[in-house]
Amino acid sequence: MSLNNTPNANRVHIGFYGKRNSGKSSLINSFVGQEVAIVSAIPGTTTDPVYKPMEIQGIGACVLIDTAGFDDAGSLGEMRVEKTTKAAEKTDIAVLLFSEEDIEKELEWFKLFKERNTPVLCVISKGDIITDIVSLQRSIKEKTGVNPIIFNRQDSANIEVFKEALIRLVPEDYEMPSITSNLVNEDDIVMLVMPQDIQAPKGRLILPQVQTIRDLLDNKCIVISTTTDKLDQALAALSKPPRVIITDSQVFKTVYDKKPAESLLTSFSVLFAAYKGDLSYYIKGAAVIDKLTERSRVLIAECCSHAPLTEDIGRVKLPNALRK
Repeated sequence: MSLNNTPNANRVHIGFYGKRNSGKSSLINSFVGQEVAIVSAIPGTTTDPVYKPMEIQGIGACVLIDTAGFDDAGSLGEMRVEKTTKAAEKTDIAVLLFSEEDIEKELEWFKLFKERNTPVLCVISKGDIITDIVSLQRSIKEKTGVNPIIFNRQDSANIEVFKEALIRLVPEDYEMPSITSNLVNEDDIVMLVMPQDIQAPKGRLILPQVQTIRDLLDNKCIVISTTTDKLDQALAALSKPPRVIITDSQVFKTVYDKKPAESLLTSFSVLFAAYKGDLSYYIKGAAVIDKLTERSRVLIAECCSHAPLTEDIGRVKLPNALRK
């Protein structure tokens, strides 16, 4: 599984902040070595924050956030700054760009990040244009306590300096949470029930199944995979019942009826709802179902991209279940 498939919630979020036309997008492109952010001489080219999942050597799975300039003006500008502020709430490491001698606005944002205990990497952008760069460097150091990195698009060496400084700011204890660690222990037998029917993609497993298998292997579990029609044979082949059975939600009842009493049972959907922190919200939502009436309106929003199929869960099965 490519780490570029890692859910955004489990990536280090690195936000780039500065005034309009301060060089945020240029720095991002130089950093990753490809054109992932739009660069223009026109101030305010970046409007809403742009979230770009990346895999950076030395950092791992991360999200780079290209934000609108925090000096944007006017009613529309205020809305952009508000979205930049919200992006700051999701930021694990802040890259703060200083592009001119007046640094009062940058210092306000530096203070904001420090109040949130967000590590800040100060960068003097446009190092090839600023005339008195030594004085600016000294001023930033005196007022923030951080020795700024100088970025010059003409000098590739300073990108390596930037990258090394960024890596040092990644929290040492940062680690992606485990999907299954609260359910399993080393040497546990875990059975995965994965129907390979018309709704399954041809020739491959879906991403949650792949992620679960990898996570179980990382947790030193013994993983047994089967389809629904081979569930009885798979259980009979084991010398003892599996500790946990994880199944596709569409065959949950079938698996529940056949599973050993001592085996825990969950579904990939429930597992990932808990993994992404949404399970408690969904539990509250499920409790409302008993209060629905014939006049109630229910919005069913699907996030998957497959073409509609017969007996589709979102379009057919859930509406039918709610009508009952």
